[in-house]
Amino acid sequence: MEQKQIGYTMVGLSFLGGAFITALDAQTVNWHVFLPTLVAGILGVVIVNKALKREAHSEGVLTTNLGNIETSINRIVSNLVILNNEKKSIPPYEIRFEIDKKFREDLNLFADSRRSLGHRYGLQPYAEVMSSFAAGERYLNRVWSASADSYVDEVMHYLDKAQEQFIEARDILKAVMKKKS
Repeated sequence: MEQKQIGYTMVGLSFLGGAFITALDAQTVNWHVFLPTLVAGILGVVIVNKALKREAHSEGVLTTNLGNIETSINRIVSNLVILNNEKKSIPPYEIRFEIDKKFREDLNLFADSRRSLGHRYGLQPYAEVMSSFAAGERYLNRVWSASADSYVDEVMHYLDKAQEQFIEARDILKAVMKKKS
């Protein structure tokens, strides 16, 4: 049985055991039985967390996630450049649908994989990439909201800002990956 499954089993059995022990008597709890059950649950949580951390640091997961990060940021930048070039020909209230169609999957993929960036390259490079990425994502969300409210000037202005931030995030990521390889 895998270590993570053992931990989950310990947590589940501890929960059930604790619930059973406390249900035996509505007035008092048999602490001599309840505390070891609680300790078993806590140990289960520790075992699960260690197994998850070991998985997150495995070479295969790191390599896959870093590939996902690089692919998604490149697609985000490419799609933003295209959207920015076409923004005058798209009605402002339609831009939000373009954002949903072209960016959500890559934004989610990047977000799901981002921890591997810190595991491989450290916290400072992670912070630098994520700072620009988060700013770009905020601007893109602002564009989406402005599109929903038909604020044409805001749509146009913040698309440019989003593109700048995502290009910066991509360039920082490339520099970090190049330096460490």
